[in-house]
Amino acid sequence: GRRMLARRLPAAVLGVRRMSSGPKARVLVSQTKNPFFNLATEEWLFRTGDTTVPTLYLWRNEPTVVIGRCQNPWKEINVQKMKSAGVHLARRSSGGGAVYQDAGNTNFTFLSSMDDHDKERNTGIIIRALAAFGLTAEASGRNDIVVQGCKVSGAAYRLAPPRALHHGTLLIDVDMGALGGLLNPNKLKMQSKGVASVTSRVSNLKALNKDITHESLTQEVIDSFCRHYGAEGVHQEALDLSQLEKIESLTKVFDEIQDDDWRYGQTPAFSHHLEGRFEAPSPWGTIDVHLDSAKGKITGAKIFSDSLQPNLIEAVEASLIGVGYDSQGIDSALSAALSSPAGVEMGDDGAKNMAE
Repeated sequence: GRRMLARRLPAAVLGVRRMSSGPKARVLVSQTKNPFFNLATEEWLFRTGDTTVPTLYLWRNEPTVVIGRCQNPWKEINVQKMKSAGVHLARRSSGGGAVYQDAGNTNFTFLSSMDDHDKERNTGIIIRALAAFGLTAEASGRNDIVVQGCKVSGAAYRLAPPRALHHGTLLIDVDMGALGGLLNPNKLKMQSKGVASVTSRVSNLKALNKDITHESLTQEVIDSFCRHYGAEGVHQEALDLSQLEKIESLTKVFDEIQDDDWRYGQTPAFSHHLEGRFEAPSPWGTIDVHLDSAKGKITGAKIFSDSLQPNLIEAVEASLIGVGYDSQGIDSALSAALSSPAGVEMGDDGAKNMAE
């Protein structure tokens, strides 16, 4: 009950108010854009929150790609471009596809008991909030909200009796260039057991109504939520990062969320095929590379080539096993191969080709 919850949360971040004329309800608004703390807070609320209290949690992140629990980041996003742009990679505990988020996107989370879980009701709360801006929105497909045929919101769900979670995005003024560029990886031949994201025609809400901001839409969602539960007087509570950091059980979840074992180690096994031909600085030959990867590591490598340096090809194959499936891991494998006797035989030009 509330007494137990109060021992977990400092009073300043409690958002539970018992209304004399209606049920109690809870509204929490994050004041940080740290994606790992926001996702950790959501997960912590899901694990420990009072399921008898209808809860709304609102938050937004600095530039981040968030992938679903069963997704393969190398299939869904351009990992190299993401890293060079300083964009975070996070993995959520629910299913669904990859999404790009920045300060132009608002996230909503509904938390409840399994018995009270109703995604149509939750979607209706969001749709009525959008109506306050003169927008006619409607549910579409499994988990989208569309306005004028364009997707403005996508959602995902997590059920773990007796708890239920329904969360989603609201595109207000997202950088569409980053969204398209990061969620469209190079067209390489990849096969994966992960869940592929479905591309959708999307639009920013600000393009439909220039008066929509994070603050104004957040308030309308809160008002819509409170009206539904007959609790118009519920006061929104700010979740401050300095307060959240003092909660030991929450910081443990934070460590889990940001750990590479969760973000990359959950990646399903997959194969990656790429090929090319090296002509400069000197003709070297074609190369046809097949890589197997699981949990962020290269577990198998087979390279076919018409190169006149078969010993080096085999050295590269051997060096790739066990390294991280990222530029740093592959660079270390190539350096090891080029330092081997077979690499020395190639000379400088061959080594430059291989490094390229």
